[in-house]
Amino acid sequence: MKPRAPLPLTAFTLPAKYYTDPGLHQREVDLFFRRMWVCVGRFQELPERGSFIARHLAGDSLFIVRTSAPGEPESVKAFHNLCRHRGTQLCRDDHGHFNGSIQCEYHAWTYDLDGRLIGAPHMEGSPHFRKEDYPLLSARAGVWEGFVYVCLDESGPTLEQQLADLPLKFRPWHMGDLRRGDGVTYDIAANWKLVIQNFSECLHCPNLHPALNKLSHYMSGENEPLRPTYMGGRMDLNEGVATMSMDGTCPRAMLPGLSAADQRRVYYYALFPNLLISAHPDYVMTHTLYPMGHDRTRLVCEWHFHPEELARPGFTLADVREFWDMTNRQDWHVCELAQRGISSSAYRPGPYSSREDLLYAFDRFIVAALGD
Repeated sequence: MKPRAPLPLTAFTLPAKYYTDPGLHQREVDLFFRRMWVCVGRFQELPERGSFIARHLAGDSLFIVRTSAPGEPESVKAFHNLCRHRGTQLCRDDHGHFNGSIQCEYHAWTYDLDGRLIGAPHMEGSPHFRKEDYPLLSARAGVWEGFVYVCLDESGPTLEQQLADLPLKFRPWHMGDLRRGDGVTYDIAANWKLVIQNFSECLHCPNLHPALNKLSHYMSGENEPLRPTYMGGRMDLNEGVATMSMDGTCPRAMLPGLSAADQRRVYYYALFPNLLISAHPDYVMTHTLYPMGHDRTRLVCEWHFHPEELARPGFTLADVREFWDMTNRQDWHVCELAQRGISSSAYRPGPYSSREDLLYAFDRFIVAALGD
């Protein structure tokens, strides 16, 4: 991608501590994963009222429950995964369904889907006890274009404020209408920022991704300036290439509503802190990442398609899955090599090229947020 502006002479990569210091990593988790809105899944994972998904986020266990019935506007609630009686964990599974209420299996304290305590056996006669004083502990929750978000901070910007102009930018893809076709989960032995940095540049593509570079030239497209909550840009498909797949052909219809220009482009955006969106002419790929430590990241890659295509006889996504699983593994391999090298006592920050302006801006964003 083309750079936005020349870099200063002092444009160097970050010191090692930003990738290797557990204490600094915890500060990042508090700043970015506890105070910002974090993507935790897709509304599609909640098929009916009472469906839930459980997630580990920034050291806490939460569950998100669907509170809307089919045909109603998408609505979810997020709760800390613990009973108000003795702190017992309420959900043991990653997903499931509540039949109208949420009950603790220890002493049968029971809550409705809005988190209100509606049953507390054996509490009769306890002085000053009132059920309304002990609802489930909640976190803010919301849905944007089918993506489920939670925020552990009780105050701060709304989800709409964090998204800024992204809803308008991605409106042509109608991502809320798309449905998951397949997905792969990866365990990456690298810091979460290295994954985002790798996603946000393609100078490594000719050497690391020759198959990708045949489909979309690494110098094509253009970045836009880093925003307070996201960064990204576009790349162009090469002549004769229909989409990013193993051979560049496309056995699927283009997503409805895309302009002729957008049918020839791929948009790559990192939505801070943990959602990477790749908007293609016929599908949308997402990477949702969860820091598991200063040197480990869990990442869920998923491919989303129009439901009419998914239902079409003969539909296949094998070409997309094979291509991106190959490309992903190439990326995670070098991210892990970077983590190992940066962890060496001999490591010193290296200079950025003028075409790595977005990475330098991301570094400055991280440092400024930490107040360093």
